[in-house]
Amino acid sequence: MGTLTGKTALVTGGSRGIGRGIAERLGRDGALVGVHYGRDETAAKETVSAIEAAGGRAFPLRAELGPAGDAEALWAAFDEGLARLGAAPGLDILVNNAGIDGVRERIENVSADDFDRIFAINAKAPFFITKLGLERLRDGGRIVNVSTGLTHGAAMPELITYSMTKGALDVFTATLAKQLAPRGITVNAVAPGVIDTDMNAGWLRGSAEAWEQASAMSAFGRVGEPRDVADIAAFLASDDSRWITGQWIDATGGTLL
Repeated sequence: MGTLTGKTALVTGGSRGIGRGIAERLGRDGALVGVHYGRDETAAKETVSAIEAAGGRAFPLRAELGPAGDAEALWAAFDEGLARLGAAPGLDILVNNAGIDGVRERIENVSADDFDRIFAINAKAPFFITKLGLERLRDGGRIVNVSTGLTHGAAMPELITYSMTKGALDVFTATLAKQLAPRGITVNAVAPGVIDTDMNAGWLRGSAEAWEQASAMSAFGRVGEPRDVADIAAFLASDDSRWITGQWIDATGGTLL
């Protein structure tokens, strides 16, 4: 029996990259996983199939984040997915993973529209997804927010807006942890460094030099993989982490040392 057997989880942006890694790990640990996606239905179905092939249970749900009413649409799709499977309503684990890096530009080249879009997806969406999810989240539940190592130390100038959104998520994590502790709910953030995902593919996989430079950033001398972050998220979702809350977990592979 897995450590999360009988639990229900939702992973936003769970169809690709770090989100897929987390969804698959939670599924292997026994949780019924709602795999949220925005546009790539094929990727979501592939993730669900991978979880099922490993003996787990999962279902896809679509909601585009950013537009008005996105949180309401997400939870409606989640509730419908549970009902379709005949599963009990409610939630035990919420992973706010979905996010974009937006335009990779320094401050002088960031427009108001660029700024508003990335904040809508990376900060506003998890805020209201969590707000509406609290009525579903059972006492003793878990909230895991995916932050970034860029919020500690000097951020990359071309990722200033992205880093700001994750800084907001860090404050959200600590503040919500204080509020929800009486219910036995823990709230923590896991902060990746450079991870080999589609979001980073444009520059990371573009040349051997870029890959080598990224590898050199980590104390381990390699680029991170989604499973490196997923395993930490799985710990934070388990009962083993019951005495940890409001924390920012460095998952950069020693980049900040």
